[in-house]
Amino acid sequence: MKYRYLLYILSLAILTACEPKIDEFSPSKGSADFTTYLAFGNSLTAGYADNALYSGGQENSYPNILANQFKTVGMQGDFKQPLMPTNNGVGVELISTGLFFHTKYILGYATDCLGQQSLAPVFADPDASQSDLQTQLFTSVADQGPFNNIGVAGLKSYEAISPICQFNPYYARFKSPDANFVLEEIPKINPTFFTLWLGANDVLRYATAGGAGDSITSMPLFSSSMDAIITSLTQYGTKGAIANVPHITSIPFFNTIPYNAIVLTDQGLVDALNLGYVPYNAFMEAMGMEYRINFQLGANPMVIADPTIPLPDSLAMLKIRQIKNTELVLLSIPQDSIKCAYWGSQIPVPDQFTLSESEIAAISNAIDNYNIKIKDLASLHPVALVDMNTYLNEFKSGMVFDGINFNVKFIEGGLFSLDGVHLNHRGYALIANYFIKDINRTFNANIPQVNITDYPGVQFP
Repeated sequence: MKYRYLLYILSLAILTACEPKIDEFSPSKGSADFTTYLAFGNSLTAGYADNALYSGGQENSYPNILANQFKTVGMQGDFKQPLMPTNNGVGVELISTGLFFHTKYILGYATDCLGQQSLAPVFADPDASQSDLQTQLFTSVADQGPFNNIGVAGLKSYEAISPICQFNPYYARFKSPDANFVLEEIPKINPTFFTLWLGANDVLRYATAGGAGDSITSMPLFSSSMDAIITSLTQYGTKGAIANVPHITSIPFFNTIPYNAIVLTDQGLVDALNLGYVPYNAFMEAMGMEYRINFQLGANPMVIADPTIPLPDSLAMLKIRQIKNTELVLLSIPQDSIKCAYWGSQIPVPDQFTLSESEIAAISNAIDNYNIKIKDLASLHPVALVDMNTYLNEFKSGMVFDGINFNVKFIEGGLFSLDGVHLNHRGYALIANYFIKDINRTFNANIPQVNITDYPGVQFP
């Protein structure tokens, strides 16, 4: 019995010694000071989602998520944001008749021109009053400031240091009375730590207009603007994190609609279309130009307008061609126009709904140069570089976080909101974790990341 008892004690000791030990996570700030945190940027920083700025999106913005984590390593006080008065929010678009105000998108059922019903982004309140929405957007909340999140929807780099930004209602609603532009909001908070994510709109406003409106910010202007911003943020030795600009091919707005969306199943229709383009093909051949338009059964490239075709303006109706498989069709293209108004087959798709090879090249070149500049800034100042371009590019082939599959597909990809440009709440949580990862690495900190499943993705009806 004594030997049996001794063997039991020895076995228990061995099992106890072999039991894995769990190290308790001990948050630490490392060499950074998170006492007062400021977030500087554009709509991605503001928490814009689903084509509007709304309170739920702001509350789940990556800066607000970061602030909650920074509290574990010394952040003091509240992280104040200029919250919208409703969760339906306000978005604004320029249409032919002027400004159009609307609520955010939700996923609902829509009936197309063929009478078919399917899930699609619809306005949360399609009957919302234009005057009510204007009031919500234009009513100042400056008396509730100063604010820690000074992200402004639509903001370009140079607009952040120019009085022109006062015409942006998303800035005007929280602008301090004695500030002339966003940069002058920084001293109101006097941050000990900051995040900066700016530059996307310097190409995005051009890209989302199909290259037909706005323009790409020149490299000298972008460079000088970012120099001024980073100098202002770091002038007292303040540390922070700066993110670079993702390429547009990581965004559903540019990779959802296929170039060959004209699917033909009737040989008679194929023949009729080809017959209609006989004069066009003959003219292009006579002019020594390579353009030809031909259709066949199955998927066909869209016919698009191309104002760069070298023909006189008197022949503008012939400045058309079929789109190449290396070019992009924008998510903003009206689907009913393709289905019922013969866009892409009999009627060319207007230029503002596509991006040509040359436009894509100009956008990509600008982003590459912007990111070189941002990398240089990170090397010259006490900041972490957050390579959002690489991180978001990785989602093209799919990524798994907290047991959830993510990719860049529209709606089903789980990362982007219903506007196809901005992230959803779960996507912003991922962005926060990327910031934390690089802040921890750069400043030898130990800030806890968030659980992605704590944040909602696209809500299905």
